[in-house]
Amino acid sequence: MPHHLLDQILADPSGQSWAILWREGQDRVELVLGEVEDLDRLRDLPRPGEGAPVLALVPFRQITERGFDAHDDGTPLRVLRPAGPTAYQRIGLEDLLAALPTAPVEVTGERFSVSDDDYARTVERVIEEEIGNGEGANFVIRRDVLAHTDADPATAALTWLRTLLADERGAYWTFAVHTPGHTLVGATPERHVSVRDGRVWMNPISGTFRHPLDDPDGAQLRESFSAFVKDTKETEELFMVVDEEMKMMAQICSDGGRITGPALKQMAHLTHTEYLLDGASEADVRDVLRATMFAPTVTGSPMENACTVIRRHEPDGRGYYSGVLALLDLDEEGGERLDAPILIRTAHVDGSGTITVSAGATLVRHSDPRSEVAETAAKARGMLAALGLRPRRDLGYAVQLASLPGVAEDLAARNESLSPFWLSPQESRPDPLLVGRRVLVVDAEDTWTQMLAHMVRHVGMVADVRRWERVSEPDVADPAWDLVLLGPGPGDPTDLADERIVRLRALVAARLDSGLPTLAVCLSHQVLAALAGLEITKLARPNQGVQLPVDLWGDVRRIGFYNTFVARPPVGELSVAGRPLEVAVHEPDDAVVALRGPGIATIQGHAESVLSRDGLVALHGLLLHALA
Repeated sequence: MPHHLLDQILADPSGQSWAILWREGQDRVELVLGEVEDLDRLRDLPRPGEGAPVLALVPFRQITERGFDAHDDGTPLRVLRPAGPTAYQRIGLEDLLAALPTAPVEVTGERFSVSDDDYARTVERVIEEEIGNGEGANFVIRRDVLAHTDADPATAALTWLRTLLADERGAYWTFAVHTPGHTLVGATPERHVSVRDGRVWMNPISGTFRHPLDDPDGAQLRESFSAFVKDTKETEELFMVVDEEMKMMAQICSDGGRITGPALKQMAHLTHTEYLLDGASEADVRDVLRATMFAPTVTGSPMENACTVIRRHEPDGRGYYSGVLALLDLDEEGGERLDAPILIRTAHVDGSGTITVSAGATLVRHSDPRSEVAETAAKARGMLAALGLRPRRDLGYAVQLASLPGVAEDLAARNESLSPFWLSPQESRPDPLLVGRRVLVVDAEDTWTQMLAHMVRHVGMVADVRRWERVSEPDVADPAWDLVLLGPGPGDPTDLADERIVRLRALVAARLDSGLPTLAVCLSHQVLAALAGLEITKLARPNQGVQLPVDLWGDVRRIGFYNTFVARPPVGELSVAGRPLEVAVHEPDDAVVALRGPGIATIQGHAESVLSRDGLVALHGLLLHALA
């Protein structure tokens, strides 16, 4: 078959806009030669035509569409569409490799935008000032490798694409895209979101094993990998991003989403652990794309506050790093499909020849600053090898980590502690005592509330989720709501300079004064405890993304916790709004983990979390108590 489109691209790489895409599981490479249009919002993405897909380059600053913080660096939301009916073609991978240029591209001036020492200090600040003050469970802070080439950016990208296709392994997409002023080339391991046939898939990848640099026979690799699979930090890091993406799945999927895995994503220089999430959805692909901006694996959690933390600690905009490429096309019945990988392990070349390769580390409560420095360097290594700035990986390096003795068993063992609710198909199981009861779920800037709403619907209740700014005191006191569920959020529950905390206190107080059933989770639990007169203090070591066995009045439940602040046990009897309260205390932390009284139930942990093995039964019990 003639490769007229490839010949046309190679004849004048820099004078045209084009994309070359190889997607995991595909036996052919896709070529687009097209027209470029810059848009303001994702909802403006055009509908693809038959044989005419739409490729969108979505920058990180687009997160502001959701009302989240970001440096505005002016990077465009750009669309590339085939210029005509013959401007989209599929060709064989071997044919592409044979045609791509091979002449070396000189790259000079390599340097990090942030030094090792400065990045390590940033890690320390984020752990102390952000995670240590309850702003979130984890945050991804990037730094950039900067360099320069005098070569034509489009031709350079084609050359580097050939190297990536030959050397890299385990990539979800390997691609090169050239448009005026912006050229991208990379091999990203991570699908962000896909939509087809009424189903949505997300693919959180976290936990990073760095392959030894000098290990020709793989002996060192085998020895150290077993420890990685069992490492607590790496395991918790993956669970945290799964929780954050499940919040998104609960928002866009009618059945909330199901988890399968874990599995390994082995690449040439690194290996990651991953889960696959899927669920049914009838949402428009643009709404799915907007609701899932962007992956917690490249931002942190909770998502909204993570964007604020990124803006505080990163000196400038991210460009396309941690955004997505989004390919929209049509299935055989004319329905729209979406496939969107995350823009990581990618080089960006601007019109002046400046090359930027960005990499970030996921910072958690027990991160080691120097290890996180090394992780950013390791994540950039595969792309830098393609640029000729690092040694190319010996292709004889063929140890298959997934087949090593004990690895499959160790990975499977991770699920033994997780919530069976999210690991299995979620068929509705209504409780006759709860069916039809109306619940107002108040979102305090953390979309755990989407998972909570899905779980209460699962037992037959009718849930309406509203942001705290959209809820008034008369709203929560309205007896039309059988239950008001006040949700989690980041921050210090005693900070009366925070408008959100002040409003949350007023909402909790108004609901309690009404005498109507009330359920409070995490931050709202702390607020209610403070109104009852309990002392609120910081934990010496935050419980961010950990599972704890807690005694809830004679029933020991394993629950996931994401908290920095706790209520301390009372001396003597306790009451709020004239109602007596019983206290459940977790002795190792000297922390109140739950309260209950007439028409009142609270919990410090997240029964809705993937980490809550006993989450559904615990939440069910709290609902029945509050409504009794």
